[in-house]
Amino acid sequence: MATSMLDRAIYSYSDVDRLVGLHTGTAKRWLDGYSRAGRFYEPILRESTTGSEAVTWGEMVEARLLAEFRSRDVTVQSLRPAIEQLREEFGRYPLALARPFLDVEGRELVRVVQERVGLGRSLQLVVVRNGQSILTAATERFSEAVQYVAGAAGTIRPDPRTPFVVMDPTRTFGQPAIRNVRTEIIAGDYSAGSSRDELADLYDLSLDQVDEALRFELIVGRDRAA
Repeated sequence: MATSMLDRAIYSYSDVDRLVGLHTGTAKRWLDGYSRAGRFYEPILRESTTGSEAVTWGEMVEARLLAEFRSRDVTVQSLRPAIEQLREEFGRYPLALARPFLDVEGRELVRVVQERVGLGRSLQLVVVRNGQSILTAATERFSEAVQYVAGAAGTIRPDPRTPFVVMDPTRTFGQPAIRNVRTEIIAGDYSAGSSRDELADLYDLSLDQVDEALRFELIVGRDRAA
């Protein structure tokens, strides 16, 4: 059930850009490839270009992990060979599964794949420390945000600064929400003139939850503008 949920197509490219904090058009490049200077670059998170603008829950989760590397000096396109081989080892959405990150043997397999493709250290998902394969800081941040269900990503907290906000593919069409109330609805009502107290009463939320919804919408707006 959890694995099949990864195939649920509930997002658009613009959703991914907004919710993961990417510049406009980045999700499309990651998921459907792009051309530059007469050369076509294959997608990173799909086996091949599909032309589909529908994004699955699994693809959204994987994009969330890639976003941890987006500010580094090397391009995430360099991750493509490793992801291709991880897909062969773990299945269609290797970065949305628990096994590559939480299972000892899974992490070791990730390490072997990284070495095989010559993945640079700044993009590695696991590293060896004291003779053991452990998660890198970027992968650790991602894994801590995910709640796994039956071995696959079931929910995700899109930003650690707003822990009440959760994305769940089975609720609110996978959009960020607090207690099944979409954060963008709360922010929209607030912009339209509703007070914090009115919103808390209307949606049966605490003032802290209302504030966190508003904070999250400010964060995603600021991150995209950065």
